[in-house]
Amino acid sequence: MKIVSVHTTLLKAPLKTPFVTALRRVEALEDLVVVITCDNGMIGYGEGAPTPQITGETIGSIQAAIDYITPHLLNRSLDDFEHLIWIVHQTIVKNTTAKSALEIALYDLKAQAAQQPLYRMLGGTQTKFCTDITISMNPTEVMIADAQKALSLGYDTLKIKIGESPKADAERTLAIAKALPSHITLRLDANQGWSAKESVLLLQQLEAEGIVAEFIEQPVPADDTEGLKYIRQRVKTPILADESVFSLKDAKTLLEMEAVDYLNIKLAKTGGISQALALADLAKSYDVKCMIGCMLEGPISVAAGVHVASARANTITMLDLDAVALLASHPAHSDIVFDESHIALGDAVGLGVRL
Repeated sequence: MKIVSVHTTLLKAPLKTPFVTALRRVEALEDLVVVITCDNGMIGYGEGAPTPQITGETIGSIQAAIDYITPHLLNRSLDDFEHLIWIVHQTIVKNTTAKSALEIALYDLKAQAAQQPLYRMLGGTQTKFCTDITISMNPTEVMIADAQKALSLGYDTLKIKIGESPKADAERTLAIAKALPSHITLRLDANQGWSAKESVLLLQQLEAEGIVAEFIEQPVPADDTEGLKYIRQRVKTPILADESVFSLKDAKTLLEMEAVDYLNIKLAKTGGISQALALADLAKSYDVKCMIGCMLEGPISVAAGVHVASARANTITMLDLDAVALLASHPAHSDIVFDESHIALGDAVGLGVRL
């Protein structure tokens, strides 16, 4: 079974409401879908979301990287799967979203050829999951209303986007926490918005009010690994690294430093499924739990994240895979059930998602 074509198409869908963080504002999904076809007619799908503020990639650069890698994949056998993955990663450096899109499509094909759902081929058994939902950064009263709406839809874990300024962030977090029932789990995501000292002061202020979030995600710039350690030594709130972790090397540095409590795995950062699995295995060796997250992505790449979560369920204990729930319409056919906070994998072979 040989690869005969690799082509791309755009995946577009409006969002229910604008997605707003300390780094960007997005009003509609526009991702690049990779379609890999084999000589027996089998088709694999992958997806990549442009996040220039995080990975440095745009639709144009993702397309260019895929075009550059494609000739090295054509006419090669799927049976030589490990070499195909090697080609994706060694033909070009960086470009992690482009690599992820290609990897997802290749894994989809491999699982189809094995006549198994991808998660089962990867050794997973868990099929039902719960995810949080993101509350975008807005005026406090809007965020409270959005949080209360999320509760009415069945969510009990909310990820609050902050990172505008420590003073404003402390005020809005306090107001949101006081407006919600005590059983609701809060996750805070500053998207690199603060300095280490600002982070400590803000978190200690919240903790003095009895608010200890499940974690604070990436409070400082991505390259400030010492800042993460500084914060962790001075607050009760657990630290989750996101933008600081792209590679196994990044993760090992943080784990050796004991700078964080958790790692956030995203396929668009690791370069796809193979390295996401390896990162989870590395975290397990340090007895550190992980969250699997997503960019603002569609159902193809989010589905891949769920399959990975099943494959490493003992280590990946938290899900931030709400991107499909943020869409006003679903731009793909899926065997996977995305029902607000609940996600259920099906028995379809491969990824279980198609255009």
